[in-house]
Amino acid sequence: MRTILGRWQTWAGFGVAAVLLFGVAPAALSTFRLGLLGQFLCYAIVAVGIGLAWGRGGMLVLGQGVFFGIGGYIMGMHLKIADAEFAGNSVPDFMQIQGVRELPGFWAPFASPLVTLVSIVLIPTAIAAVLGLGVFKRRVKGAYFAILSQALAAALAILLVGQMSLGGSNGLNGFRTFFGFRLADPANKQMLYFIAAGTLLVVVAVVRQLMQSRYGELLVAVRDGEERVRFLGYDPANIKVVAYTTAALFASIAGALFAPIVGFISPSQVGILPSIAFLIGVAIGGRTTLLGPVLGAIGVAWAQTLFSEQYPSGWIYGQGLLFILVVGFFPAGLAGLAVFLRRRNKGTPGDGDAPDPVSVPDPDPEPESEKAGAST
Repeated sequence: MRTILGRWQTWAGFGVAAVLLFGVAPAALSTFRLGLLGQFLCYAIVAVGIGLAWGRGGMLVLGQGVFFGIGGYIMGMHLKIADAEFAGNSVPDFMQIQGVRELPGFWAPFASPLVTLVSIVLIPTAIAAVLGLGVFKRRVKGAYFAILSQALAAALAILLVGQMSLGGSNGLNGFRTFFGFRLADPANKQMLYFIAAGTLLVVVAVVRQLMQSRYGELLVAVRDGEERVRFLGYDPANIKVVAYTTAALFASIAGALFAPIVGFISPSQVGILPSIAFLIGVAIGGRTTLLGPVLGAIGVAWAQTLFSEQYPSGWIYGQGLLFILVVGFFPAGLAGLAVFLRRRNKGTPGDGDAPDPVSVPDPDPEPESEKAGAST
């Protein structure tokens, strides 16, 4: 009975989200604000992957900007080639300014839409799988893994700045078409928003299925007791690699959607600061929950936009203060605060059952790691 009720609640939740995203938002927001929301949904897609890798798997991923940038640049290269062909040119406009008359060899495959879409999926996942196996097989974790992933993001940003064939520090911009559709048309801009909204719902559904599967139990077990899982006959490295690769795939897809929605992709979206910004949204929303990262990423990005319009130089201080408050007093994020308030309301005054919010780092019950061991 409880399973059936849970399924109905899940379907009801997805239904409400679909109505809000596909019905209310397009009707209530202007074209500009709807485009901003589409941009925030891309951040939310990245956040869902971070929630899986960090919240459920305990991997502090500080380099998701790398995979976000890979997906964005692959899509940007295809869009620039398509724009050049539409204008009757052999190379994109910025290459003409540089005096380049022939398309570089590594650009040529991305003239095909099919190769572009396949590359957005395969290239980041392959990089994440190789990196994950090399790191997790050597039992690198914690702060060392975080520093390594952050160094990778910094290295890629520096590399892109020096590549004039990829636009240098300006990146790729000025996209005019998206698979044959003119981006200047408001209807096509709305179509891009709908694609981002639909992708977010699919990503959330996939992660929910992973969390509720046996793999999800093993992932939490690895987070809570890696040596115990190894003793039971599982390889924690393989379990981590799956989560890390999945998060990389989601970030790449988000970057590929971000490029046409915003109209550019540059090294500023790839380095350390964007990666940390992704992490802040997840931490504020609640990294161990399913919807916490989504709501946190959208909420922080929206607050940044509104706050920056009034106080352009003050948002960075507000963001830092908010992060400190959440980490210091509500380590489970706003979703964890909601769980605490719900538990407190269920108790009676003086019964002493209400937990202290500071001592509840994870709204999920701890025995999940025990369930993984018991089911073995």
